[in-house]
Amino acid sequence: MASHAPLDLSETIVTEKLGRMSSLDIEPDSIPYVEDRRISFSGAGHLSLDDVQAVEVQIRDVAVSVNTAPSWLEPSTYPQLFASKFNTAPEMKKLLHSVNADIQPGTLTAIIGGSGSGKTTLLNTMAERVTSPRLKQQGVTTFNGKVGVHGVSHAYVMQQDILLPTLTVRETLQYAADLRLPPSITKDQRMIVVEEVIRELGLKECANTRIGNSQHHGCSGGEKRRTSIGVQMLSNPSVLFLDEPTTGLDATSAHQLVKTLKKLAQKGRTVITTIHQPRSEIWDLFDNLIVLTKGSPVYSGSVKNCIPWFDGLGFKLPPFVNPAEFVIDIAAVDNRTAELEQESTGRVEGLKNAWGTECEKLFGSVPADVDAGDRKRGKQAKTHAGFVRQTLVLTDRTFKVTYRDPLGMAASIMEAVLMGLVNGYMFYDLGRDQSGIRSRQGGLYTATGLQGYLILIFEVYRMTIDIRTYDRESSENCVDAIPFILSRRIARIPIEDIPVPFLFSVILYFMAGFDREVDKFFIFFAISLINHYIAVTCAMTCVAASRHFPGASLIANMAFTLQSMACGMFIQSNTLPIYVRWTKWITFSYYILGAYAGNEFEGNFFDCPYPGGRDNPECEPYTGEYIMDLFGFPQNWITRPIIIALAFVVFFLTLSAIGLHFFKVEMTIARARVSDTDLSAGKEKMEARSIADVRAIDVGLDNFALDLDKKSVLGKNHPTKTILNPINATFQAGVLNVIMGPSGSGKTSLLNSMALRLRNSIGTRYHPSGKLTFNGAVPSDAVIRSVCSYVCQDDDALLPSLTVRETLRFAAGLRLPSFMGKEEKHRRAEEVLLKMGLKDCADNLIGNEMIKGISGGEKRRVSIAVQVLTDPRILLLDEPTSGLDAFTANSIMEVLQGLANEGRTLILTIHQARSDLFEEFGNVLLLARGGSQVYSGAGKNMLGYLGSHGYECPHHTNPADFALDMITIDLQRDDREAESRERVQKLIESWGTMVHPVRDTKGDEMHEKQDGTTKQAISEGILQAPVVSPPRRSFNKANLSSPAELGALVRKKAAFTTSLPILLHRAIINTRRQPELILARLMQVIGLALILALFFAPLDNDYYSVQNRMGFIQEIGAFYFVGMLQNVAVYPNERDVFYREDDDGVYGVEAFLASYTILEVPFEIVSCLVFGVLGDLAVGLPRTATMYFVTVFACFGVVSCGESLGIMFNTLFSHAGFAIQIMGIFLSVANTMVGILSIDMPALYTSLNYLSPIRYATRAVAPYSLRDVEFTCTDNQRLSNGNCPIQTGQDVLELYKLDEDPIINVAILAVCVVVYRLLAWGVVRMMRTHWKGGKKIKEGKP
Repeated sequence: MASHAPLDLSETIVTEKLGRMSSLDIEPDSIPYVEDRRISFSGAGHLSLDDVQAVEVQIRDVAVSVNTAPSWLEPSTYPQLFASKFNTAPEMKKLLHSVNADIQPGTLTAIIGGSGSGKTTLLNTMAERVTSPRLKQQGVTTFNGKVGVHGVSHAYVMQQDILLPTLTVRETLQYAADLRLPPSITKDQRMIVVEEVIRELGLKECANTRIGNSQHHGCSGGEKRRTSIGVQMLSNPSVLFLDEPTTGLDATSAHQLVKTLKKLAQKGRTVITTIHQPRSEIWDLFDNLIVLTKGSPVYSGSVKNCIPWFDGLGFKLPPFVNPAEFVIDIAAVDNRTAELEQESTGRVEGLKNAWGTECEKLFGSVPADVDAGDRKRGKQAKTHAGFVRQTLVLTDRTFKVTYRDPLGMAASIMEAVLMGLVNGYMFYDLGRDQSGIRSRQGGLYTATGLQGYLILIFEVYRMTIDIRTYDRESSENCVDAIPFILSRRIARIPIEDIPVPFLFSVILYFMAGFDREVDKFFIFFAISLINHYIAVTCAMTCVAASRHFPGASLIANMAFTLQSMACGMFIQSNTLPIYVRWTKWITFSYYILGAYAGNEFEGNFFDCPYPGGRDNPECEPYTGEYIMDLFGFPQNWITRPIIIALAFVVFFLTLSAIGLHFFKVEMTIARARVSDTDLSAGKEKMEARSIADVRAIDVGLDNFALDLDKKSVLGKNHPTKTILNPINATFQAGVLNVIMGPSGSGKTSLLNSMALRLRNSIGTRYHPSGKLTFNGAVPSDAVIRSVCSYVCQDDDALLPSLTVRETLRFAAGLRLPSFMGKEEKHRRAEEVLLKMGLKDCADNLIGNEMIKGISGGEKRRVSIAVQVLTDPRILLLDEPTSGLDAFTANSIMEVLQGLANEGRTLILTIHQARSDLFEEFGNVLLLARGGSQVYSGAGKNMLGYLGSHGYECPHHTNPADFALDMITIDLQRDDREAESRERVQKLIESWGTMVHPVRDTKGDEMHEKQDGTTKQAISEGILQAPVVSPPRRSFNKANLSSPAELGALVRKKAAFTTSLPILLHRAIINTRRQPELILARLMQVIGLALILALFFAPLDNDYYSVQNRMGFIQEIGAFYFVGMLQNVAVYPNERDVFYREDDDGVYGVEAFLASYTILEVPFEIVSCLVFGVLGDLAVGLPRTATMYFVTVFACFGVVSCGESLGIMFNTLFSHAGFAIQIMGIFLSVANTMVGILSIDMPALYTSLNYLSPIRYATRAVAPYSLRDVEFTCTDNQRLSNGNCPIQTGQDVLELYKLDEDPIINVAILAVCVVVYRLLAWGVVRMMRTHWKGGKKIKEGKP
């Protein structure tokens, strides 16, 4: 290797990749020392950011332990608590052991180690991002001599990308710059900074692409990752923490990213990052390293001293080996076999002991003069935008996000129009007789309660989605609560907040025939507007109290129930029990309904059938004053309630601001599930399973291409987008077939298309063309699904509340053949668990973004293990090593190579391949950005092919990295961009001249069309001509599966009787460990029952009790909403897991819905039995067994039908917010059609009412609760003949037309429960049926 003089590192960074130095070539003096001062870096790079304060970081004896003992405060640990006989003594588990480090300003520090080594835990501890009462921290981390990170400007890049999907990359960064940069930075300067960040991170080509999500394709995973980093870079931090920033990036992009981080460090920042697989050139950019293994440090210091340190311990770096991979390998415990584990454990213990001794010499104790300072959050100096700019920026962003979510916006407008039309028709042209008066009351309640409730629930849902962005920005001290809340409302004034109540008011007011006076209409609209604002601000308060939808919707439902009880509609407000009567003064619906009623009734006189008009005492019930008194409202009740309602808006705004400001969301630590099983049992006998007589399948692509057609919301066709240009390739069995390319090259789309995972929607349609062949024959879709297993890039199909072992055991039970016994399936799960290196985390929870379970690398291995269980013939893997450290990635590739050696066909995409892995590549397909093919053939011939075109790979460069460099456009500098574009285009065209003649079987004609370079490459044996089908070298032709054999491979889904018990067991465990799901299922019904009992008990027999008794019967309809809410809280996540497993052909719709129903029903029965006690016995209905069980069953039937409707709508619409709004309209109409709010309905509604379960529930309860009841009245209430207006319960039944046979209604309600669930099954079945050309594809038919 040539020697080099000391270089200025800024020059080293821009050195072309093909001539990079090794870390051992950099002299110590070439790294400039940065003093603790403010550094000006004008001209020292591309980023146009302000100066930063230099921050020195010192870590001294940092140790972290977690208490894994069960606790009374955590219901999820109650089973362990009972098993331990209520022993809550602390059981501490060490996560980090005595970490020490000195990190100077102006340096880039990497924390490396295997999966689960504690990298993220150390980073989060330094950044003070993990808090838990079970967590115990020792030692100290100081920043410029002060304890705590919040005394300095800092930023943290999380492993998950929390971005708004409807914004483009440039817009995302522009808004971030507006919020994060100091007020002194002008708008033009902020735009310059954004453009430089776009260039530095290679985001130029996707700058105007929307971020996208699972429903709407946008940026690739790598582009999203770079955008997240760009957002944090804009805040100009002194200390920058990054958790796995290169995850999801190809090798070239990862190198460009770390170069950018290095530039940021050189400008005075202290940059600290965890990283899994640094390529050799990235190693050269690090200044410091912290190497961890199982939470213990084995090295902490400068990079230049790292290799000599391990060399001194007897571990010499072999030539041409990536130093990072070498260090991670020797510091990792290999637990795949007993021998390897014993050997590697001894080695690691020696490294830990040696470093422990060295630490005593290098790092002293914490200086006595360390300033503990004020460690409270939020003490970081505020350099972000002020109140006014925050409000303006967030308003603009919210406006843009809202109108770019057409379904969400359409849901709001459609809800207003439909509710207006439906209720306007129901209360159409109301009469002025007694029946018309009662219907007017019902119409006004509909405007008050049901309309407000729909807005409330929809806004709760949207807030639980959007609050994640606020929580991230708030934790970064760039967004405050009040600007966030105000901007949310200001932005929606022109598109929702004004149009929704206005449209609803216009339609309902004039269709219903309320008083046609202009001033009264505008008062009606003003009240509707205030009601709307109360609903949306109340939703903010609910989400501030609970960030997830189950909890927030429970709070919202309880709040709404309180409103409906105290408003005066169902219970005469002056007859409320004395202990809750005061609540009417603190419920906004009392004032809203009062204002509506005052506007409609005050000063009004309706059509009295008796002579004499107002002077006739018999006409008193027709006066507005009498009607207001019937409600329990005071006189002159319009202006005052409007003013008080406005005060409620201010109250909820204030309450939500306080909640969002003080109730911060923190990450917690998940508990390990302790197993009694000996994890080492049988491990020494672990061997790879040999599979006899494997019949190989070679996969071919013949001019395979993929286009995408999209339509706008209005149905306008967008230009067709080409995702993949025609590809010709053969993937052979017995070798690793690798697809490589930069982000946006279509690698994942190619795998999805091959695995039949692309699903069309109303506005999106994929158009694959060309052929996919198995051994030269075109397979049916059923064959493809049967022989292919697919490992997705994300781990969404993993249930967070299961342990690793449980996940694999349940997967084995569902996926393995039925002839295998339970014990045999469990043994297979244990074999795969050990083979995939998951032994040490076998009893840890999977976890999710809020509860830290196993590491990201371990999740990846679990996802692969699930697919490996079935020993698939063809295994497609999308980024199987993404997020894994070098050692783990290597071990996984060894497992995959072993699977390939058994005769399987493995096709995988890969971003960053270590050099020794490249030697294992059998066939390589190179794709450039835009889906253009650059090379396809043997991996060993790839470098020769590139060399034949003038691109020689240097001896010290990873071949995979070199190939990616050659086909990647460098967007960071204009001069290199033009050069790289020309190079990539040349390679695409060169390959195209070779591939186009594929369809011509005459080799001579094809050969003449090839250029001289290609002919020379072929003649020299460097490249096999792709114009003829490549020979299958892995197996003799006799070993290849024939078409008949392929047809016989069709795998059927697990039988219903097999899958149902397993799904039930899995669901029970998953539910038991998520107390919030149990609460969501139980407390909605029980909470509503408690409120009903509080407000209705005890029922009396006076004239006012008629209204109260009918109000109670009407409230049974509220359980329809409860069923829907329970479903929305649970079903979408269950649905997504089922969809993923259904794509794998694991089990059927019947088993999924049966397990969901069986688990749902016990919760409903228990909660409805409680409702029976409270609703029947406590309220004061007839205390008979018949009345109790009819009440229980009525509640159960309505809740169950609400669940069924939730299944239907959440299956039909992936946009949950849209589904909630549409469902809400249906449920509101069903409640209004019962016949209590509207006595004389149009014939259409009368007919539709027969489809509603509420009709039968109310008509089952009403006769039993009212027959044999006699009512009394006061002298003032008696008619002229001396009789009470209503004397018996039978009179009430006849008035409301509820005098029907209750037994028949109970029977029909039971039929509704079954029919609704069958309809839900039909909808799910239809949505999951594979259709092609308008015909259904039958499962299991080749």
